[in-house]
Amino acid sequence: MAAPESDSECLFSLEPYHVSEELGFILPDPLEELPPYYQPWMDIALQVPELVHSHKLRLHINQMPLLSSQSLQKHSELRLAHLALSAMTMGYVWQEGENDTVEVLPHNLAVPYWEVSQRLGLPPILTHADAVLANWKKNDPDGPFDMENLELLVSLPGGDNVRGFFMVTLLVELAAVPALRNIPTVINGVRCGDTEAVARALEEISESMQDMTDALKLMHDYVDPSVFYGIMRIYLSGWKDNPSMPKGIVYEGVQEEPMEYSGGSAAQSSLLHCFDELLGVKHEEKSGAFLTRMRNYMPPGHKQLIHDISLQLSLKAFVQHQASQRLNEAFQHCVQKLLALRSYHISVVSRYITVPAARARQLRNQSQESEQDMISRAPTALEERGTGGSGIMSFLKTVRNQTKDTLLPETDKQSNR
Repeated sequence: MAAPESDSECLFSLEPYHVSEELGFILPDPLEELPPYYQPWMDIALQVPELVHSHKLRLHINQMPLLSSQSLQKHSELRLAHLALSAMTMGYVWQEGENDTVEVLPHNLAVPYWEVSQRLGLPPILTHADAVLANWKKNDPDGPFDMENLELLVSLPGGDNVRGFFMVTLLVELAAVPALRNIPTVINGVRCGDTEAVARALEEISESMQDMTDALKLMHDYVDPSVFYGIMRIYLSGWKDNPSMPKGIVYEGVQEEPMEYSGGSAAQSSLLHCFDELLGVKHEEKSGAFLTRMRNYMPPGHKQLIHDISLQLSLKAFVQHQASQRLNEAFQHCVQKLLALRSYHISVVSRYITVPAARARQLRNQSQESEQDMISRAPTALEERGTGGSGIMSFLKTVRNQTKDTLLPETDKQSNR
């Protein structure tokens, strides 16, 4: 029986949230160049690693002309401008490491950066939406979306490892697209009581989550833990909850008081937020507050999608009230795949942060300088924290445990036998 016309008009859809059916949260076809007026920005942004290495980035930025952001009209232009200004900002702040940071971002960078950020609804710091979602191009436009055919638009210090880190993360986002496409099917199925449609959609979401975990495993092939911890990590760090920058930064020409912003974090990806809201994962106050704050680092449409998913009828309650073994198993499997993804992410964080941090402390205590030199000289302020400022391992384990609590009681008892 066909749904009433009024119901069909209210079907939940990804379309209002600027989420692509093909690419999910990834920005389709990012621009590679800005209009000629903005060439001074691009000239510096494309040389950030080299200028940091030669200790000349701050000099170049200080001499950069003050450009108006008003000529940036298209969304894609604003996203590339934000990416370029973000890379310059991270390099400027951290050029000399954690012991010679800056207290003021110069007005010729701060003012247009603030203006572009305000127009996009993003903060004036490098975010996941910049470094991953809007920072890619295909070498062969007609070729596959894979590691061999992808390249960064703008990079940071760390060589090929930077490309590996951001491109693998991009492939995790791509692997999630089938799951995102099925979220409306789940929501609409719950609304009209279509048990089979919901079960099928949850099964596809589970497969997509497994693909995300498999994509994340590529990190080991493309990113060296020593380079990530010793070189790259500081350029992803922010000026909130960072002991080496306790006061934040003054954005000159924007306001006189310092402002604090968190660095890039996996928690800024909208994916797991969507899955949590769909499946009914409940986070305790501290971890929940951090995750909620990270939503302010997402494009507004993506943040709105998460919020609107949270307002829908409870999927878990729907599953529990249906006499459908397939639906029950599909829900359980979905939560288990999300749990597995989070568990694997913990192992990745251990390899790239916890283990190198312990090694760095050991080397400093022994006053050893060897092939591990880049680790021993790594910043100490964030040893126990993520680049977003959280106490990373305790946070991730808490979130994983809260995901486990979402399992239906029957399976939860069986899994504990």
